[in-house]
Amino acid sequence: MIPIRVSLLPTFSENSDLTGQVAVVVDILRASTTIVHALANGARSIRPCSTVEQAWKLAEQFSPQQRLLGGERHCQTIEGFDLDNSPLGYTSDRVAARDIIFTSTNGTYALETCTSAKQIYIGAFVNLSAVTKNLFELKQPVHLVCAGTNRQFTAEDILFAGAVIDQLLSETESPFEPVEAQGQMALDYFRTRGKSPASFRKTMFESLGAENLIKLGLQPDIERAMQFDLFEIVPEWNSEERKLIVSK
Repeated sequence: MIPIRVSLLPTFSENSDLTGQVAVVVDILRASTTIVHALANGARSIRPCSTVEQAWKLAEQFSPQQRLLGGERHCQTIEGFDLDNSPLGYTSDRVAARDIIFTSTNGTYALETCTSAKQIYIGAFVNLSAVTKNLFELKQPVHLVCAGTNRQFTAEDILFAGAVIDQLLSETESPFEPVEAQGQMALDYFRTRGKSPASFRKTMFESLGAENLIKLGLQPDIERAMQFDLFEIVPEWNSEERKLIVSK
């Protein structure tokens, strides 16, 4: 039996020993969805930063022609940045062959809590099957870390964690098994609220993450984040160079 664990918030994994585990960072609205779009559309790398100040400092190491600054604070564009955190803005025309220095309210924080893991992937509905395929082939313990919204649970991340577990368990002779309450809760939540397209849509639009975006008129970002399997790539953390690249 290969264990699957879930942290419904990054704070639940801060003191965990992820050594030997494959972590999947989940921030559906919107960082993980945006990172997948950027790398799928040809970005050379994503360079996550915890703070805006760190992002500006890192930007000094790249020529203006080589890098872009992207991200948000409280769902809104950071002053002076080239891009916000909308996946729709990370088109191939904009990001191809660029290194993107990226910071977000929740997603980059979640990534930081996973640095002791054997490998770190970025997961979203837009690359769901690619993520589960990689996990199944690796056959290593899995830890899904939900970013949440402003340190609170949010439905879209829990739905995705449950969707990953559901797919892993559906494989023939699957060796995987959720071993703690949070994993079983995520699986039950997805099977109850995510299997029907109408229920999935309702749950996504009523989530805490969606609530903030709707207030700002960013419903198209929610619609985009709800699309399944748009891409076959999986972003992976390169710990030596501190960047996200496409997993080989």
